[in-house]
Amino acid sequence: MNDFSAYRFGTRTLDLSRPQVMGIVNVTPDSFSDGGTLYEARKLCVDQAVERARQMVLDGATIIDVGGESTRPGAAVVSLQEELDRVLPVVERIHAELDVIISVDTSAPEVITQVARLGAGLINDVRALGREGALEAAAATNLPVCVMHMQGSPATMQNAPQYDDVLDDVNYFLRQRILACNAAGITNERIILDPGFGFGKTVEHNLRLLNNLRQLHQFGMPLLVGTSRKSMIDHVLYRSVDKRLAGSLATVAIGVQQGGQIFRVHDVSETVDVVRMTEAILNEGRVE
Repeated sequence: MNDFSAYRFGTRTLDLSRPQVMGIVNVTPDSFSDGGTLYEARKLCVDQAVERARQMVLDGATIIDVGGESTRPGAAVVSLQEELDRVLPVVERIHAELDVIISVDTSAPEVITQVARLGAGLINDVRALGREGALEAAAATNLPVCVMHMQGSPATMQNAPQYDDVLDDVNYFLRQRILACNAAGITNERIILDPGFGFGKTVEHNLRLLNNLRQLHQFGMPLLVGTSRKSMIDHVLYRSVDKRLAGSLATVAIGVQQGGQIFRVHDVSETVDVVRMTEAILNEGRVE
């Protein structure tokens, strides 16, 4: 595996030779788990979003992922201006006030360009930079990008997803997106991969991917794992979205064992404990 001990996120570096926790700050009214919690009278409360990010940093998050568009199954389309209005003030404040890497969950080239100017350190795109102009915009920022596998679109992705073999299909898709990134000027050293848990996949597909996550190390790039509170946990444990902490933590432990580098989660403090405990077991106590 490549040396990720000083992985560069814009002006900051982070040790990805050890698993890191990314806290989720959804500045949306309709995300599947925490949509609307940062709104008062239908208006985004930027102060509250920054305070949530601050608490996540105190709890051990080294990356904060800010998203202004819900990508849950069947989510409504968000206009470019609405996404900009949601994301930009939060990114600007977090950059000014907190010592943390900012990731922005977006597919829009205009958002990519503007958040880079405001201090973002990572572009995290569920559409794998597939929108027109996104590859070029991301390349111009000189920031790392996270490209994710998704079958279909958020509106249709959970309508009976099918694969010949989910591992082969995800591997093939990611390989093609890596080549597309390279052609646009994004080198392999700037690419992070996400297999896209819950994005166009049945519970069986998700569990197979997680149990074989290590296969994605063939690309020699960091892996991002996003399983927090997702419906795959409900399908196994029959738990509503507010009662999926234990299931989420189990997926994180397996993800650490499988060599994941970044864990995108809602529950930072508990996840940090699980990551560090799993790491200690795997290394037989040789953990700082």
